[in-house]
Amino acid sequence: QVQLVESGGGLVQPGGSLRLSCAASGSISSINSMNWFRQAPGKQRELVAGITSGGSTNYADSVKGRFTISRDNAKNTVYLQMSSLKPEDTAVYYCNLKTLPFGLNNYWGQGTQVTVSS
Repeated sequence: QVQLVESGGGLVQPGGSLRLSCAASGSISSINSMNWFRQAPGKQRELVAGITSGGSTNYADSVKGRFTISRDNAKNTVYLQMSSLKPEDTAVYYCNLKTLPFGLNNYWGQGTQVTVSS
């Protein structure tokens, strides 16, 4: 089994920055993607950013240029550096790991709250 533990959420003013971390442990496939999703109240969960074990990245259009996803494969940790935060970024952010290429296994962290407000 895979366990994902997120940290780094909190309250920040518009224009501020936060860095989220997600540490994975357990029986982790070496070929995978690690991803950040978010869900605001009353809205669908959406993919924010993802990164494969090979380093390929993708971002939601709404965060391009502001957020950066990275990973440390040796530490089984993924990061989301969030800058120029906007109130619409307020959501619970979830770490996700999917095995590749078929996505047979899908694991989720507990979520961490990010609130962007004055």
